Amino acid sequence: MSNPIFNTQAFPQQFSERGRRRFTMDQRGQVTEQPQQDDRPYAQQHGMPGQGGVAAPQAAPQDLEPMTYDDVIRKTLVSFLVVLLGAGVSVTVGATSPALLMVLVVVGLLGGLVLGLVNSFKKEPNPALILAYSACQGLLLGGISMLLEMQFPGIVLQAVLGTVIVFGSVLALFRSGKVRATPKLTKMFMVAGMAYFVFSLVNVGLMMFGGTDSMFGLRGEMPLLGLALGALGILLATYSLVMDFTNIQEGVDAGVAKRFGWAAAFGLTVSLVWLYIELLRIIAIVRSMAE
Repeated sequence: MSNPIFNTQAFPQQFSERGRRRFTMDQRGQVTEQPQQDDRPYAQQHGMPGQGGVAAPQAAPQDLEPMTYDDVIRKTLVSFLVVLLGAGVSVTVGATSPALLMVLVVVGLLGGLVLGLVNSFKKEPNPALILAYSACQGLLLGGISMLLEMQFPGIVLQAVLGTVIVFGSVLALFRSGKVRATPKLTKMFMVAGMAYFVFSLVNVGLMMFGGTDSMFGLRGEMPLLGLALGALGILLATYSLVMDFTNIQEGVDAGVAKRFGWAAAFGLTVSLVWLYIELLRIIAIVRSMAE
């Protein structure tokens, strides 16, 4: 039984005249039997919609099981548990060695970037790599959160509440059918997201190699720019959640293989971590301007 938090219609009709034998007669009167057609959706035949190739022979029993909402939720919770463990490591280390904390932040930043790209372009989800990404993000979030909490007491709670509120609102709107990912919006998201990603890489490079003294790089030196970019980042992360929910619903409805629940969990982890960082940063900028 699927979790009621999602609006599930996971088991569409899959058996339309599959067993009927069909014959054809050529111009010479010879009768031949047509091979039986497999009327199942492409997702059930090959494991994932849109992926070419032939299904692997002798698949393991668990590969034949369809992805469910409960399965996605369980895998997502595991991913976030690893994020929290990584954050706990950074906070514990930071309490005794601030210098080592910065090393963990850099490791988390670079490791998360590399593993995020690797997982994004893999055709088959790899649970080990996805959880390694979660651990790196935990190191990064724990270190940044600890540093900003010392400077702006209460900011972590504010960012966490903001993330929960946005997540809950998007989920409620998605369940009501008022919000859906569309091809046009997704194209706009891809263009804006790529531009935002390039700017973020340049900004991080300036921060790491002494191009700016501000904690937030160009965002901190030009607070209004930082606020505008922060608002854009929150919008992009929010739409990323909409795409995650859409992909999960379509995957469950199509009966994709159970292992792709890890891909869904990875997508949700990326979106929520991104949203939390954007909220944390924009709150910090606003509070620094108010002081």
